[in-house]
Amino acid sequence: MAVIGFIGLGNMGGPMAANLVKAGHSVRGFDLVPAAIDAAREAGVAIGASPADVAREADIVITMLPSGKHVLGVYDGAEGIVAAARPGALLIDSSTIDVDSARKAHALAAAKGAASLDAPVSGGVGGAAAGTLTFMAGGEADAFERARPVLEAMGKKIVLCGGAGAGQAAKICNNMILGISMIGVCEAFVLAEKLGLSHQSLFDVASTASGQCWSLTSYCPVPGPVPASPANRDYQPGFAAALMLKDLKLAQEASQSAGAPTPLGAAATQLYAMMAAAGEGGADFSGIIRMLRGDNA
Repeated sequence: MAVIGFIGLGNMGGPMAANLVKAGHSVRGFDLVPAAIDAAREAGVAIGASPADVAREADIVITMLPSGKHVLGVYDGAEGIVAAARPGALLIDSSTIDVDSARKAHALAAAKGAASLDAPVSGGVGGAAAGTLTFMAGGEADAFERARPVLEAMGKKIVLCGGAGAGQAAKICNNMILGISMIGVCEAFVLAEKLGLSHQSLFDVASTASGQCWSLTSYCPVPGPVPASPANRDYQPGFAAALMLKDLKLAQEASQSAGAPTPLGAAATQLYAMMAAAGEGGADFSGIIRMLRGDNA
């Protein structure tokens, strides 16, 4: 079993670290939020004094942080985890950040001679708690094989997508699909309501016809057809609209940098920005159906 440092013990990182403890690893973590520290400690995570303190004794250091600037801030500098990491350590960043920052993190690790992966996740808080996340990894094959047993303690599907930054690229492309498809499904249900068609009737047809997609069959945005969907819990997240907006903005930044037109991605970004501006950023992203109906007008 490995000695693992885990930096960022919030809604995603906390359950992920807990699953590493359950798998028999020795986990030492750090977070700035006292409540997150308390919850991690209860789950069996030892708490370090700083990110560098956590990294010094770890074979593998995992970060789960809000943005690229936070990841680079933790990686770089005299008190960063790159400087503190022991020889031969593996650094894994599971945050969802921009591709450029991910590549900078890889470069910092490489300059120290440390192996590294960008390995963002899909599956939300529920997947983090259940250990069923999907990891999309970018980096060298040797680093990926070293990381695989640890990632498998937190997820059910582990995919090497390519070199440095490829994991982040896969994540933002996937979530752009998700954001666009959810809006399409929501618009269809709103139209069906106006036409007098029941939610169940549309679901029964579309879920087995050409309209079938994950946003419909696993995360249906209206109550009833999919009991596990947030629509049955007044759109408690799940995956918050603010996080979807963050990922869509990252996709738009990448599309502009790469010169790839994404008109539907741009439209989805605008709609989720409107949802957040209406004070609904903390609701599940499928709750955008309420805005499309005009419920929040």
